[in-house]
Amino acid sequence: MAATTERTRPRIGSHLFLTLLLVAFLFPVAWALLSAFKPADAIIRSPLTFDPTTFTLDNYTAMFQDVPIGQGFLNTAVVLLCKGAATMFFAPLAAFAFAKYQWAGKNLVFGAVLITLMLPTIVLIIPLLLEMKALGWVNTYQALILPGAVDAFAIFWMRQVITAVPDELLDAARVDGCGEFALFWRVVVPVIRPGLAGLGVLTVMNIYNDFVWPVVAASSERMATLQVVLSTLAQNITGNRIGADYATVTGELLAASSVALVPLLVLFILLQRHFINGILAGSVKG
Repeated sequence: MAATTERTRPRIGSHLFLTLLLVAFLFPVAWALLSAFKPADAIIRSPLTFDPTTFTLDNYTAMFQDVPIGQGFLNTAVVLLCKGAATMFFAPLAAFAFAKYQWAGKNLVFGAVLITLMLPTIVLIIPLLLEMKALGWVNTYQALILPGAVDAFAIFWMRQVITAVPDELLDAARVDGCGEFALFWRVVVPVIRPGLAGLGVLTVMNIYNDFVWPVVAASSERMATLQVVLSTLAQNITGNRIGADYATVTGELLAASSVALVPLLVLFILLQRHFINGILAGSVKG
C-alpha cells in the first residue's frame, strides 16, 4: 500500500505541473477569443473580466469593413494548396531517393541539403527577391509558392521515416514487376502515412504562419497573405476610419487575430493524433 502511495505522489505532481502549463499556454488564447466579443472600451477599462451581458459582434463587423481580411484568407488558401501539395509530393519522393537508393555523391548531396537548414531566412531574402524581379514574378503567386516549396526539413523528415521501411518489402514488390515510381506510390506511401500526416500538419502551420517572405515578395494589398494583412491591421483601421482610437484598434485587432487563429486551432484539434504519430514516425534513426 505504501509503495502504491509513493508511486502515486510523483504522478499527481506531474499532472499538477502539466495542468499549470496548460493553463499558462491557453489563458492568452482564451483571453483573446473572449475579449474580441467585448465592447472596445471595456477591453481597455477592464481587460481581465468578461460580462456576458455585454456580448457584442461590433468588433468583428467593423474589422470586416475596415480590413481586407477576406483577400488575405484567399491568397493564403491558394498558396497553402499549391505550395503544400508540392511539398507533400516532392519531399517524400526526394527522401525516397536518399533513403533507398545508392548513387554516387548521395551523402554529399544530402549533406548540402542539410546545410541549407543552417541558413537564416533573412540571408536568402535579397538573392531570392532579385531572382523574382528578374523573372517578373514580384507580387505574383509564383513568388509566394515556388521559393521553399520543397524545403530541406521536409526531405530530412521523410528520409528518416522512409529509412524504416523494410528493404525486403521493396524487393518483393520489384519481383512482382512493380516499377520504381509505382513502388514509391503503391508500397512506400501507404506505409509512411503517419509520417506524411505529421509533415502535413507542420507544412500547413509553416505556410499559414509565414510572414517574412510574403511581406517582401508580395507588397501589394491585392497579393497580401493573411499574416501580412494582420501586420498592417492598425494602419488599415486608422486609415479607413477617421478618429479611430486605441480601444477601437485593439478590439478589431483581437477580432482579426481570433478569426486567423480558429482554422489552425481546429486543424490541430482534429489531427493531433496523426500529428503525434507522425512525430514518433519521424524519430526513427537513419
